[in-house]
Amino acid sequence: MPGNEEIIRELYSAADGRSLDTRKLVSMFSEHGYMLDVPSGTTFRGEAIGESIAGLASAFPDVHHKLLGVHVAKNVVVVELALQGTHRGELVAASRTIAPTGKTIDVPSCDVFKLDGGKIASFHCYNMPSVMLQQLDVDAG
Repeated sequence: MPGNEEIIRELYSAADGRSLDTRKLVSMFSEHGYMLDVPSGTTFRGEAIGESIAGLASAFPDVHHKLLGVHVAKNVVVVELALQGTHRGELVAASRTIAPTGKTIDVPSCDVFKLDGGKIASFHCYNMPSVMLQQLDVDAG
């Protein structure tokens, strides 16, 4: 059975735009597993996890998660990363949709995973939407 770090690296591979596999992503979560987008306070479960990642990949078809540091402590994996990609599709942000800008993003993020029995029990995503909007040259209002 793969270790916790390998499981999380596999998740990122399945979440990249060029190799996006939402079915695989969802299967990596436990029955009650969830993903929390911390800035918005939105919790995703089941198929909604895959839909959330697919939405990002739709706006940034070349989305890539550049892993800067992976830290493992028993059943917790903390990943420092940069979310990178080119804005080529509509981006749903807060209460509006942002038309493609063609600009690239390099957004600092930190993800915290808790695993249980080889499955993801929780995934808290700490990202910076204000930095993304600034890099896209879009008014945050």
